[in-house]
Amino acid sequence: MTHPAYHIELPQARSTSVVFAAPHSGIDYPADFLSAAELGATEIRSSEDAYVDRLFACAPVHGAALLVARAPRAFIDLNRSPEELDPALIEGIARASSNPRVASGLGVIPRVVANGRAIYRGKISIDEAHARIDGYWRPYHDALQTLLDENFKAFGEAILIDCHSMPHDALAQFGGSRGSRAEIVLGDRFGSTATRELVDEVEEIFRDAGLRVARNIPFAGAYIVQTYGRPSRGQQALQIEIDRSLYMDEATITMNSDFASFQEIMSGVVARISRIGRFEPDALAAE
Repeated sequence: MTHPAYHIELPQARSTSVVFAAPHSGIDYPADFLSAAELGATEIRSSEDAYVDRLFACAPVHGAALLVARAPRAFIDLNRSPEELDPALIEGIARASSNPRVASGLGVIPRVVANGRAIYRGKISIDEAHARIDGYWRPYHDALQTLLDENFKAFGEAILIDCHSMPHDALAQFGGSRGSRAEIVLGDRFGSTATRELVDEVEEIFRDAGLRVARNIPFAGAYIVQTYGRPSRGQQALQIEIDRSLYMDEATITMNSDFASFQEIMSGVVARISRIGRFEPDALAAE
């Protein structure tokens, strides 16, 4: 199922309450956006969670739905509230923002990419900002909520795995040698968006795969897990951040020589996470 804002891969029969989603892997850069941008082709992609969708592509094989954004993060950030509008970028937004993400240029319409590099020379119109939100942000979130609602109806619960990647040096400020830093960071907003049992089980799965795991620091999860994680209502959300150096060259944004082997590791991880929400008897047929 394809929409300008997203692509959904469904299994023949959904047999798990787990939904995998990759909101920052989109690579459909509009031509007019690229022509207006101040950055080159590689620089503009530096905020992408490049190839994360491929790492989780096997999810439908294991009975889980996979939702992948098509629009790039530099164009619209699906992991922000639609109210996080940056007055330094968008005309007609007069008030200064006290939101640290917006103030740093990382609102729903980003002003900068990685390392604070400015995307635009000037401002964009508020009409353009609303068009991106209405054309990309809202359809993606409508699709995500629909998948979760379908799972809840079929299985009595829904589990969102929000799939991301992080720069290799993201944890450098927290000390430790390069060989001891976490390679996976699980974010549950410090226990508020998923049960301890779920997070413990996912952590064990990654550790069994030979990966070093941390929780919540420095990535506790943003808008998506905060919005969709409602454990008391049977809907959980857990963010996963993966060290990019495990599978790609961060400077060139290309797959490295370890990509295939790491993709195989992730295939086993995805299979086990899918089994957490496995319900065989009442599998939901794809339509």
